[in-house]
Amino acid sequence: MDNVNLTINGRQVSAPAGSTILDAAVAQGIFIPTFCHDPNLPGVASCRICVVEVKGQKNLTPSCMTAVREGMVVETESPAVVEARKTILELILANHPQDCLTCEKNGDCRLQDYAFIYGVKEGGFTGERHNYAIEEDNPYIIRDMNKCILCGKCVRTCAQVEGRAVIDYAFRGFRTKVAPPMNNTLGDSDCVYCGRCVAVCPVGALLYKPMAGKGRTWEIAREPVTCSFCESGCQFYLNKKGGRVIGVSAGSPGLGRPLCLKGRLGMELLYCDDPVTPQLKKGDVFQEVSWAEALGLKGVIDKIKKLEGE
Repeated sequence: MDNVNLTINGRQVSAPAGSTILDAAVAQGIFIPTFCHDPNLPGVASCRICVVEVKGQKNLTPSCMTAVREGMVVETESPAVVEARKTILELILANHPQDCLTCEKNGDCRLQDYAFIYGVKEGGFTGERHNYAIEEDNPYIIRDMNKCILCGKCVRTCAQVEGRAVIDYAFRGFRTKVAPPMNNTLGDSDCVYCGRCVAVCPVGALLYKPMAGKGRTWEIAREPVTCSFCESGCQFYLNKKGGRVIGVSAGSPGLGRPLCLKGRLGMELLYCDDPVTPQLKKGDVFQEVSWAEALGLKGVIDKIKKLEGE
């Protein structure tokens, strides 16, 4: 593939034709903030935090969706770019809980990181604020839509698995939110609790309920492990604190692998010192079940017992 020569922040760089400004910058170690972008998900350029200034263009352009061109001159931190990013952050923070001290995502939150980088201490606008109830009606995921920044990564990663697409954008304007059909909670939806959405969320809107309160992000080390319950070979992370596995989370959800609750529970049973009590939805209610039933082995075990009794 032919390369394209361009200039980024006064530096001459070369990038494959068809790649984006963001791709070219990242390859050179040049920082550009992103919220909605994920290399494993379809691009939408909705958050605009990655805008850059391209010489000759009237408006700032989203670097995640703009292809490089021969001779292009790009500035990633010009005064206009910095001002735009500060305004975007102020708009987000104007309707975002600022409970960073007690938020489970503290230390691993892009909004927190970018606010620090650009010196944004609070929202720059006043007005009505969301006051959604925190969803904890299922045993696996905590959902706080007050912290959602509408990046849409959870929507896109859920839609990648055939037959899922459990969530999407609902309503319009100020009332826009991510929700299952009929604005139900995850507990009342067809969610299978695979954890794909939690893995890609850049803020604290989605969290693993079994790991809540067990440690700060900087205290926890993640070790990749491949699930062997089926041929998909999905990747999970063992979350370790003080040498103990305190939970299992989804990893690499954008690689086309389905991920499933059975696989994550199986990893919990194999590796956690104190595994969660598995629960499955029966009718409209979650009920505690045996590990054999949670892992889909109950029928197999029953058949073995039946054979042994013959």
